[in-house]
Amino acid sequence: MPIRIQLDRLLLERRMSPAELADRVGVTVANLAILKSGEAQALRFSTLDALCRELDCQPGDLLAFEPEPMEAPRAG
Repeated sequence: MPIRIQLDRLLLERRMSPAELADRVGVTVANLAILKSGEAQALRFSTLDALCRELDCQPGDLLAFEPEPMEAPRAG
């Protein structure tokens, strides 16, 4: 998926552990790990709001769009 959640960078910059963030946001550490790994299929606006509030950031600081390479056309 071309949307990436950049939690590692923000946690490092804020000197905050994933467990601390999970506690502040009200999600489990396991769910936070799913977000960090890119395995999440959805993100609730309420969770995004809480992440931005606790990390003191904008949604654009947390989300990045990285397009996947285009597949080369087949000859023939």
